[in-house]
Amino acid sequence: MQTRIQGTVMPVLEVRLEPNESVFAESGELSWMTSSIQMTTHTQMGGGGGLMGMFKRVVGGGSLFMTEYRAAQAPGEVAFAAKVPGHIVPVSVSPGNEYLVHRHGFLCATPQVSLGVGFQQSLGAGIFGGDGFRLQKVGGTGTAWLELSGELIRKDLAPGETLRVHPGHVGAFQASVSFQITTVPGIKNAIFGGDGLFLAVLSGPGTVWLQTLPISRLAHQVAEYLPSNDSGGGRAAVGGGLLGGIVGSLLSGDDK
Repeated sequence: MQTRIQGTVMPVLEVRLEPNESVFAESGELSWMTSSIQMTTHTQMGGGGGLMGMFKRVVGGGSLFMTEYRAAQAPGEVAFAAKVPGHIVPVSVSPGNEYLVHRHGFLCATPQVSLGVGFQQSLGAGIFGGDGFRLQKVGGTGTAWLELSGELIRKDLAPGETLRVHPGHVGAFQASVSFQITTVPGIKNAIFGGDGLFLAVLSGPGTVWLQTLPISRLAHQVAEYLPSNDSGGGRAAVGGGLLGGIVGSLLSGDDK
């Protein structure tokens, strides 16, 4: 297997597979592939785990269906492009070297990598889309590729070193890092500070990857410029309704 990440602002991961080699991704992640690649969609992928493994993956924010891309009789290539401006990050996974990633951060992985729930906390209606804050756990053995939005900031935390972060900027971190959600101290800070009611607290040792452009924040900024009624009529109203629906689904379905 050979891989390369191409592009800058909107990168794409290209994976060249030898016969019988494969990778898997959530359904809908495919960008393009050569004719020798065979697609197979399952509910149980990524290191197995049976029904319980599937349940953990869905609870963690992943998809019910996973697609395997396998080179059949000849070498082939499959590609996965980033959905928003950002970076694609490869990580080596093994027992004792696992990762937690934001719920939409998993791009694809080699067959023995597993996905599960890493963290879940209900923060009340209206916060992060009303369905709480969730992280996926990437475990097993192999290589996984993560998609992080915006610019990428890496922090290597020493034992006991603590970083407080707006939850939406948490891209991924090693499982050795302690993680919890806490409220912003002080009622004035919470009500008038403009930074939200919650902060993520990460404590070392381990590596943390911060993303500068949470998808929910991008959607919120775009929504400000969308038409709010159909007074313009015609194509503008239809286009505004379509874009509004897309942004609305981002806002209601994303938890960062």
